[in-house]
Amino acid sequence: MPQSPAHHLVIGWYHAHRRDLPWRRPDADPWAVLVSEVMLQQTPVARVRPVYEAWLQRWPTPRALAADSVGEAVRMWGRLGYPRRAIRLWQAACAIEARFDGVLPVTTSELATLPGVGEYTAAAVAAFAYRQRTTVLDTNVRRVLARLVGGEQLAPAALTVAERRTALDVLPDDPDEAANWNVAVMELGALICTARGPRCSQCPVKLLCRWRQRGYPASQLPARRAQAYEGTDRQCRGRILALLRSTDGPVSADEVRLVWADAVQRDRALASLMDDGLVAEGGEGTIALPGALSP
Repeated sequence: MPQSPAHHLVIGWYHAHRRDLPWRRPDADPWAVLVSEVMLQQTPVARVRPVYEAWLQRWPTPRALAADSVGEAVRMWGRLGYPRRAIRLWQAACAIEARFDGVLPVTTSELATLPGVGEYTAAAVAAFAYRQRTTVLDTNVRRVLARLVGGEQLAPAALTVAERRTALDVLPDDPDEAANWNVAVMELGALICTARGPRCSQCPVKLLCRWRQRGYPASQLPARRAQAYEGTDRQCRGRILALLRSTDGPVSADEVRLVWADAVQRDRALASLMDDGLVAEGGEGTIALPGALSP
């Protein structure tokens, strides 16, 4: 769509209030943008930043990561959570090296063929790394558009056809302006138009917001249940991986038993780690990160 008051207001606010994040700087190349987008999935910025910087210092290109072992990728992932993302990023680097001569592809269709790169990540890389006109719909963007355009407090749990249509309708025509709009709306959702306690008085588009015009009606959508962590298989998996990251070689079954008391849950978590390719089994009951076992 042509330039609208919302575009001017949101992008202007962004330039004045945006956070200084390394993956948004001019020297962040497409590989750096991809790494950041994978790491930021369900993970706060504060936790991602140090791991992102260490990752790119060690593997500044897809070729560098592809030349290293998948086990080292899992080790460097540290405590970001959802460590399968480390394997997918390593697999993506290998695919970039094998199929694209080490250069990240440009189109969303080619990007989406990379392991672990779905619709959102492909769109984000296309927009932020290559300045293409495409809709980028993360949780923050969806919430802002639900309020600003739809007059609803929250977006639906699953992305809808109507949301895609709205996002495309409000996207600026100019590709560079569209990329600026995408990142600006994302930042507005992260800092101002938050899920809980939105700071509406500080919002640059409060006078245009349909949710405000309707008197801030509460969402009629079912409440989303918070995910528990303490005592879960996920926590157990994290303990086992933390043990493996702390050593260069295999660990014994006795060492694994020390990190989690419940034998049934421990065995279940360990089996799932092996199924995911995050742990390799050695002789005499030892385990290690993939690639860390002697041939």
